[in-house]
Amino acid sequence: MEFASVKSFRRLFKYITGANEEGKKVEMTTPVLMEMEDGYRPFWQSVDYPMSFLLPAEHQDNPPKPTDDKVKIQKMPPMKVYVLSYGGWMTSLNEKRQARALSKALDDAGAKYIKGKHYAAGYNSPMTLFDRHNEVWYVVLDAWSFP
Repeated sequence: MEFASVKSFRRLFKYITGANEEGKKVEMTTPVLMEMEDGYRPFWQSVDYPMSFLLPAEHQDNPPKPTDDKVKIQKMPPMKVYVLSYGGWMTSLNEKRQARALSKALDDAGAKYIKGKHYAAGYNSPMTLFDRHNEVWYVVLDAWSFP
């Protein structure tokens, strides 16, 4: 996760710092989201998980067009999520451990949620060394599925 996420982050960071057709700078927002697959994957298999920066309100209706064809503007549908917060660094191992803990708690509670994928949400700059905040999100299957 780390190498792929660095590549994706750099690509998106270039977009918000002016690598777009209008040369506009776009304010950085949090969280930074990565859509993750559940399940085991050997550490040597590189995976490029989709990463998203959320655009500030003033750019949502008319975002600057990216100059990098790997950067896409995508509208996310409204969703409700189950959340587990945790500290430390979002390493592959730590993130997978937290996702398993949340999915087990949801299964034990009989919650209905979309299985097979989840979101990893990061809230801190890479320069923040302490008191980091991360989350794992599973999307609620429907609005009335709370146990």
